[in-house]
Amino acid sequence: MTSQTTIDTTGSGGKAPATPSGATPGKGLRGHPWLTLITVAVGVMMVALDGTIVAIANPAIQKDLGATFAQVQWITNGYFLALAVSLITAGKLGDRFGHRQTFLIGVVGFAAASGAIGLSDSIALVVTFRVLQGLFGALLMPAALGLLRATFPAEKLNMAIGIWGMVIGASTAGGPILGGVLVEHVNWQSVFFINVPVGVLAVVLGVWILLDHRAENAPRSFDILGIALLSAAMFCLVWALIKAPEWGWGDGRTWAFIIASVVGFALFAFWETKVKEPLIPLGLFRSVPLSAGVVLMILMAIAFMGGLFFVTFYLQNVHGMSPIDAGLHLLPLTGMMIVGSPLAGAMITKVGPRIPLAGGMALTAIAMYGMSTLETDTGSGIMSLWFALLGLGLAPVMVGATEVIVGNAPMELSGVAGGLQQAAMQIGGSLGTAVLGAVMASKVDSDLADNWTKAGLPPLTPEQEHQASEAVQVGVPPVAPGTPDAIAAKITGVAHDTFISGMSAASLVAAGVAVVAVLVAFLTKRGENAGAGAGAAHI
Repeated sequence: MTSQTTIDTTGSGGKAPATPSGATPGKGLRGHPWLTLITVAVGVMMVALDGTIVAIANPAIQKDLGATFAQVQWITNGYFLALAVSLITAGKLGDRFGHRQTFLIGVVGFAAASGAIGLSDSIALVVTFRVLQGLFGALLMPAALGLLRATFPAEKLNMAIGIWGMVIGASTAGGPILGGVLVEHVNWQSVFFINVPVGVLAVVLGVWILLDHRAENAPRSFDILGIALLSAAMFCLVWALIKAPEWGWGDGRTWAFIIASVVGFALFAFWETKVKEPLIPLGLFRSVPLSAGVVLMILMAIAFMGGLFFVTFYLQNVHGMSPIDAGLHLLPLTGMMIVGSPLAGAMITKVGPRIPLAGGMALTAIAMYGMSTLETDTGSGIMSLWFALLGLGLAPVMVGATEVIVGNAPMELSGVAGGLQQAAMQIGGSLGTAVLGAVMASKVDSDLADNWTKAGLPPLTPEQEHQASEAVQVGVPPVAPGTPDAIAAKITGVAHDTFISGMSAASLVAAGVAVVAVLVAFLTKRGENAGAGAGAAHI
C-alpha cells in the first residue's frame, strides 16, 4: 500500500510511471538530484558559452591566421550548423544507450575539440574542430535534460529546469564579457583552452555523481533512414538561413534549399509512420501542449537571438563601446535571467506554465518595443531598463517551454524531447538572425540614399551605395581614409541614424513575434508525464 501511494503522488493518475531499468534510488552522492544538476550544469555551460564567446575572438583569429571574412563566419556557422542538425539524433542516442554515457562522451569530445582549436595553426583546422565541437555539444545537451528528468520528482523538476535555464542564459549572455577579457588580456586561444579544465571537472563529477537511467521500454534499434532524412532536412533549412543574408531572400539558391528542406521533412514524416521504432514517433505531436512548447521555443529564440544580434552592434559601433563595456551593459539582461529563472521555476510549479509563459512573452514584447525606441544618444539607464525587462521576460519562457516539451513526452523519449527543445531554440535563433537581418537590410537600403542626399553629401555610385549599405547594417560609418572631418561627421551621423531606423524596424518585428508567442503560450499545460522519473532517486 505504501508503494502504491508513492506512485500516485507523481501525478500519473494511479499508473506506475516508466521506471528506469537499472536505476536504483540514489544513495549518498551517486544519483543525488542536486549534485546531478550541478554536474550537468558545468557541461552545459561550456556549450552555451561557446555560442557567443567566440564572436569576440573572431577579429583576433582573422588577423592571426590571415583568414577572409567568409572563413571567419564559418567559425560560428559551422558550430551552429553541426549542433542544430545533430541534436534530435543525439537525444535518441541517449535514450538508447543511457544519458550518463552520452553526456560523458559529449563532454570529453567537446573539451578535446576545444583544446585542438587552441592548438590549430590554420583557419581550416579551426572550422573543422568547431564542427566537432557542435557534434559533441549536441550529445551532451539533450542528455543533460534527460538526466534531470529521470532524477528529479515532478514537484522539484521545474526548479531544476529553472536553474538549468539560468545557466544557459547566463552563459550565453556572459560569453562576450568573458571573451573580451580573455582576448584582451591573454590571447584568442585562451577562449578555447578554458573549456579543457571545465571539461575535466565535468567528467570527474559525472563519473562520481551521475547515475544511469534507462526506461524499460527504451528504443532497441535505430531508424537509420529517418536519421538521414531528418539530418538532410535540418541541414538544408539551417544552410538556407545562414546563406540568405549573402545570397538574398529572392535568390534561387536560397529557395532551392528551403524547398529541399520542406521535401526532406515531408519524406521524414512519411517514413516515420512506416518504421517499427521511429526516430521521432509522430504521436508525440498529438500532444497540443508539447507542440505548442516547441513553437513557443522557436518564437522566443527569434525575438531573443535576433534582437540581441543588433544590440551588440548598437553598443559597439554606434556608442563606441569596447567589447567588455558592451558586455557589461548587457549585465541587466543576464542578471534578470539569473534571478528570474529559479523564481519562474517555483512559480510554474505552483500555478502551472500557462500564465508565466504568456506573461514572460508579454514582457518580452514590451522590451522589444522599448528597444525600438533607442536612439544614438540614449543613456545607459534607459538601455538597462529595457535589457532588464527582456531578461525578466525570457526567464519563465526558457524554463516553462522546456518543462512543457520534456514533461509531456514519455520517459523513454526524454532524450528526443530534449533534442527537440534545443533544436527548436537553434532554429529559432537562426531564423531570428536571418529574418530580422533581412528587415534591417531592407530598411537600410530604402533609407540610406535619401538620408545621404538630405545631408548634402556627394552622390554615390551603385557599387559605392551597396558597400555603404553593408557597412551601415552593422552600424559602421563608411568613411574613407583622408575624408575631411566635417564630411566624416556628416557620414557618421547618416550611418548611425539609418542604422537606428533599421534596428527599430527589426525590434518591432521581434515584438510582433513575441505577441504571437503570447497566444501560443495559452495552449501549453503542465507536463502529463513529468512524474515519470520521480522514483529514480530520493531527495
